[in-house]
Amino acid sequence: MLSKQSLRKGTNVYLNRELAGKELLIELSKEWTESEEILFRKVLKQGGNFKIQGHSYKVVIEDKLLNSRGNLDAPIKPNSHKGDEVDPNYIRR
Repeated sequence: MLSKQSLRKGTNVYLNRELAGKELLIELSKEWTESEEILFRKVLKQGGNFKIQGHSYKVVIEDKLLNSRGNLDAPIKPNSHKGDEVDPNYIRR
């Protein structure tokens, strides 16, 4: 059986194309076999689509951009230049 701690923030679980709440998923998990619960926990970590007992589930994980140190990465700002400023004689090799 699932607990509230197993359903983390930043992970959305859709049951038959509708967003499912923690309480609903916990109630459904009471009827699952051990192998079905293991499948749910694995997909909960990595995201994906699967079916358990005729219900289709979709797990979507909100990605956070982390750098190699594990810190949140700042978004990349593109350089502001106009196409006319590019040298037409420049050949990239």
